[in-house]
Amino acid sequence: MGTQDVSGSEQCPFCQIVNNQTDTEVLLSDDELVCFRDIQPGASHHYLVVTRRHIENCKSLQRDDIPTVERMVEMGRSVLERNKVSDLADIRMGFHLPPFSSVPHLHLHALAPASKMNFKSQLHYGPQSHWFITVDKVLSQLKTRGKVK
Repeated sequence: MGTQDVSGSEQCPFCQIVNNQTDTEVLLSDDELVCFRDIQPGASHHYLVVTRRHIENCKSLQRDDIPTVERMVEMGRSVLERNKVSDLADIRMGFHLPPFSSVPHLHLHALAPASKMNFKSQLHYGPQSHWFITVDKVLSQLKTRGKVK
């Protein structure tokens, strides 16, 4: 389906980061997740939290992935706090919906301050974007339907 071991994804740039095959600076990591800066930031603080296990995108998530998504959010908040983001009410966290995912590997965007994002960033990550789904909506859909629509 939409998941596979990292070893089966040599062409995936995020799998390469997870496997330390790039010079990308990893800001936080654990047994399941890795966090680094977005190379095309949409806000002053823009970090990506990726799963070590290759999952295609948010539509590949199942109900039993809820704890993974929750840990992704925790790591996103943690890296924002470590980088001195003091207003955690002014953040934006979520996923791009396929086919608008730039990399076909599940990655959570953690952006701050959301209120200072420019027009282009608002199109990509803002509340009116048709390309972006907030983490709250993803979790709600997983809990009620068992998959993301």
